[in-house]
Amino acid sequence: MELLQGADFWIGLIKIVWINIILSGDNAVVIAMAARALPPAQQQKAVLLGSGAAVVLRIVLTVVAARLLALPYLQIVGGLLLLWIGLQLLREEEDDDGGEAREYGGMMAAVRTILLADLVMSLDNVIAVAAAAQGNMPLLVLGLAISIPLVIFGSTLMIKLMERFPIVVMLGAALIGWVGGETMVSDVSLREVLADNPWLLHAAAAAGAFFVVAVGRLLQRRAQAGARR
Repeated sequence: MELLQGADFWIGLIKIVWINIILSGDNAVVIAMAARALPPAQQQKAVLLGSGAAVVLRIVLTVVAARLLALPYLQIVGGLLLLWIGLQLLREEEDDDGGEAREYGGMMAAVRTILLADLVMSLDNVIAVAAAAQGNMPLLVLGLAISIPLVIFGSTLMIKLMERFPIVVMLGAALIGWVGGETMVSDVSLREVLADNPWLLHAAAAAGAFFVVAVGRLLQRRAQAGARR
């Protein structure tokens, strides 16, 4: 109880929740894009499972994030993975087959996609959360747990926007590509290059967004052309 009564605890908790509100916007987009193709009954389950599992993953990741970020080429691989996820999420717009087995498989695939994307996108984010927690594990767990409903609310809102405004899907894919490009060029092996050429960060991010949207649209057109034959 003494832990809960300290001012430092509550200040740290507010910091962690606020950091997650700021940094979880792109994660909410990924969750929404992964779940939007599912039937309504499956969407909520995928959002709940994906968000909860992602927060547990962040807690584990916080312990090892600093060491992982020091490994060369890891963020390049992670950025490429995000580009691939962005393409897959755009392609899923064409897959509307029904069936209970399909729905279950689709929900588990959505949860896997959420976890993979959150793993990559949260590598550097958890450093900020860990710094706010200052080694206090109960504070870290509680702060991240409180963040779950915030991410779920954001994801649910994004799903509704995507259903009403299809352009939001394309913007979401572009955001994933943007983060993928940023992640690749932020790799430790490119630190000196980036220090000498800081413009590369935005150039790589823009290239990643363009790649996902352009290639994703091309794959969509091919799928539509194949369906007409």
